[in-house]
Amino acid sequence: MQAFVKLGGFIQDFCESHNSGANTTNANFKEVLARAEQQNGWFTQENVLHSLGQWAHLLTEDNMATWLSQYAFEKGKNVKVVGIVMAGNIPLVGFHDFICVLLSGNKVQAKLSSNDTVLLPYLAEQLIRFEASLKDSIQFVEGKFDHYDAVIATGSNNTSRYFEYYFGKKPNIIRKNRNAVAVLTGKETKEELIALGEDIFRYYGLGCRNVSKIYVPKDYDFDLLFKTLFEYKDIVNQHKYANNYDYNKAVYLMSEFKILDNGFLVLKEDESFASPIASLFYEHYNSLDEIKGELQERQEDIQCIVSKGLMASEISFGQTQKPQLQDYADGVDTMKFLLQL
Repeated sequence: MQAFVKLGGFIQDFCESHNSGANTTNANFKEVLARAEQQNGWFTQENVLHSLGQWAHLLTEDNMATWLSQYAFEKGKNVKVVGIVMAGNIPLVGFHDFICVLLSGNKVQAKLSSNDTVLLPYLAEQLIRFEASLKDSIQFVEGKFDHYDAVIATGSNNTSRYFEYYFGKKPNIIRKNRNAVAVLTGKETKEELIALGEDIFRYYGLGCRNVSKIYVPKDYDFDLLFKTLFEYKDIVNQHKYANNYDYNKAVYLMSEFKILDNGFLVLKEDESFASPIASLFYEHYNSLDEIKGELQERQEDIQCIVSKGLMASEISFGQTQKPQLQDYADGVDTMKFLLQL
């Protein structure tokens, strides 16, 4: 555990010095950030630093001790090799799986997404610097896994069928498409709606925890929502986002869909969860009990729900991209799975 705590401190020091403009900023780390953005235009320094900052916050001795205290770690347990097929939609999206494998006492073989081959290997180097014995437990592979006892694979609904076919005979966690949704009542404060913008726009909406759809009451007035979301208008200055905004807006207009538009975000009424980049789906509801029941029925398609006083498992406005160590993707306890291998 101590190597991960040291890594958290290392990341924290870098983020603080980088944000302050201090000359002591780690030059190698700065180069890694630059290379990550060159490789993937969605990985802006702002978003990468946000991800790193969240990990610096999580990888503290207190946070890790609290998280790991929930589990019984067996000494002398046979070491397993766990293959991880990484997604590449947002920076370091597979890092939680990575640390779970190592902390469970197993070895990791990681197949990186072609969109994110820079950040994780660098952090792995730092981990090994803090704990040399981890070198034998970390392997990055480009082709097929050499030998593996279990698999954690994250992808789309299409790739999940391939994963199930290819890895189905081994213990596995296979993740499909999921999205976050928000339930609004019309009574939200300006501050809550601004926070909702963080849930929508962080990482350009590419994460499974990004809010891609909102539920609103029948008589909902979108005026306040649009006015508050205007705080994020500068997002359209990112050319990849702007291209998606222009394209999706044009498609909707040519298809004669009814849309709402504020110059950088298109709102479209739609029953689906997964809205395209620069788009946000919405759907009306008649009562909170009705929508609560619908969300429970469709929970396998939902990563998290943003609301206020609706459900026990809800997430507060502005918090979807700040998961805790015990917040497992798809609600599957990864550490428990690994300890039972």
